[in-house]
Amino acid sequence: MTEPQSTPEADGSAQPIESRGDNRSQRPRSEAFKAFITSGWAPRAEAQVAAAGPAAPFTAARRARLAAEFPGERLVVPAGSYKVRSNDCDYRFRPHSAFAHLTGLGAEQEPDAVLVLHPVADGEGDGGGSHRAVLYFRPLAGRDTEEFYSDSRYGEFWVGARPTLDDVEAVTGIRTAHLDELRDALAKDVGEGGVSLLVVPEADDAVEAVVEEIRAAEDSGSRDERLAEALSELRLVKDEYEIAEMRLAVDETIAGFAKIVRDLPIAVEHPRGERVIEGTFGAHARLEGNAVGYDTIAAAGEHATTLHWTQNDGRVRPGELVLVDAGVEVDSLYTADVTRTLPVDGTFTDVQRRVYEAVLDAADAAFAAAVPGARFSDVHDAAMQVIATRLAEWGLLPTTAEESLKPEGQYHRRWMVHGTSHHLGLDVHDCALARREMYLDATLETGMVFTIEPGLYFKADDLTVPEEYRGIGVRIEDDVLVTADGNENLSAALPRTVEAIEEWMATLLGD
Repeated sequence: MTEPQSTPEADGSAQPIESRGDNRSQRPRSEAFKAFITSGWAPRAEAQVAAAGPAAPFTAARRARLAAEFPGERLVVPAGSYKVRSNDCDYRFRPHSAFAHLTGLGAEQEPDAVLVLHPVADGEGDGGGSHRAVLYFRPLAGRDTEEFYSDSRYGEFWVGARPTLDDVEAVTGIRTAHLDELRDALAKDVGEGGVSLLVVPEADDAVEAVVEEIRAAEDSGSRDERLAEALSELRLVKDEYEIAEMRLAVDETIAGFAKIVRDLPIAVEHPRGERVIEGTFGAHARLEGNAVGYDTIAAAGEHATTLHWTQNDGRVRPGELVLVDAGVEVDSLYTADVTRTLPVDGTFTDVQRRVYEAVLDAADAAFAAAVPGARFSDVHDAAMQVIATRLAEWGLLPTTAEESLKPEGQYHRRWMVHGTSHHLGLDVHDCALARREMYLDATLETGMVFTIEPGLYFKADDLTVPEEYRGIGVRIEDDVLVTADGNENLSAALPRTVEAIEEWMATLLGD
């Protein structure tokens, strides 16, 4: 990796610690160099007028719904900034999900951008509403500027050409302004002017600090938590564009699982075979989408009993199961979240089949409950009914299934401590800040997308179960869309039954 170049203090004076990272490099500072590097460039090719993005009409409707909940209040939704990975190297940028949802932007060109919904007189806002959206943005700098060649985070020489304000406005359908105008725009009419200022918490520390400074000076109150809550709840029901993007994410995820199966022989041979699986899926996700939607879980053998095993440094052995929990995040930043538990050598043993089919029955019961008008919690309850019943049949519960299912019992949860479902979308655990009555206790509606993922996990040292179960972990996870007449399993094309998995794997492995 190359590095920005600069020169330490030439006169030997004390150098501030925050600037010492530049000591390793040697950027020329002469006026002759500056004049030379900022000249002699051909005119930029005449840019094509950017086309409106496919999300633009949907994001306008989302902004309108949000604005209607906050009359007279200025809403500040930052994209966020780069996050340091180590020293002066940053993680790849990903905008805050609320920003992506309201703008449709998802590339790496929006660090520090801020969407603001400004309150205006009723009927004078966007679409005749109560707010006018403006996207404050750091645009492409000219080649005659120092940023062009010296700024390793934003300069064209380092990270490529950023879009112009006109480009962003055309793609998003949102008015744009230079980021330098943000502070004055936020402060306008705050306090005595009657405008309240709200900002998404923890999205961008620098923007949040500016907002706090303005509010302190104007003695203005804050309802930031309510804004964060509303932004989460806005995503509970997906629109047509979102559903199409999630279908794409699921389809690419299914293709990634097929690549995993083909590479299982390589995984078996490698001392860290779980990383072969992780690497295979990660490469596919980066080639066909933006990245993985979350850290891939590739848990072979007893590692499958650790719910979020992401170390992925273990062996993959024939005769054992490997639990793979993975999702492709497409360029729009919507992600799938799918789990399959696969026999490494392509065939389930009798006890593996017994555990797997119990989990599958629980998943099928959850699907039957996931219909409009049911409560979100009904999906989990249906799965738990099956899990408790199977464990009782196997003699593993210290009581009956009925007693275990009572709130004061819950013995069956020893082997499935997690929930059965979570909403899915821009975040793998989407809508996480929604109120309980809008999430766990909510009535299911057409357009909701969530996971169904029961499991059973018998740890290797669990003395309450027979030895044949120990070290077996099984989870089956699919992504479900609630429809007008029931639901659709978006990931149904990925085999789920024992027979279908064995046949699928045999075909892929050439057996």
